Amino acid sequence: MESLQIASFVVRFQLAAVEKETGKKQWRIKVTHVQEERETLFETIEEATAFMMSMVEDS
Repeated sequence: MESLQIASFVVRFQLAAVEKETGKKQWRIKVTHVQEERETLFETIEEATAFMMSMVEDS
């Protein structure tokens, strides 16, 4: 029987600030890798996605 690999993540977005002049929102993104109970903070969704991809590729 083939073993099934699972990688689970919880992603939480928290509004950190809003630039007064542009109205652009700055987010704090917390990614939790469930299997390793590892939490990491990011400022962009691209960084968070790259982290999740690296965790999946390394498993």
